[in-house]
Amino acid sequence: MIAWVKTVCGWVLEIGKRSDNTKGFHLLPRRWVVERTFACLGRYRRLSKNYEYLPETSEAMVYAAMTRTMLKRLARVRTATGPQLTFQTHS
Repeated sequence: MIAWVKTVCGWVLEIGKRSDNTKGFHLLPRRWVVERTFACLGRYRRLSKNYEYLPETSEAMVYAAMTRTMLKRLARVRTATGPQLTFQTHS
């Protein structure tokens, strides 16, 4: 599986492991991105539990949830910076 990801996607898998002598909480690099994404997906009712019969349906729900999340982020950026598009009407 790791070789497939590297050859097909061109990604390199890095497994961040805590050192054995570290005690207590220690922030691992970039782990918060994954945790934030899982938390975002968990807020959607149909993704909170495995309600779907087919895995393809679950995959479609993940795509829909992430699309909605990205659209909300884009809308927030657009309203913060003002209108980006101007329309001209021809009379």
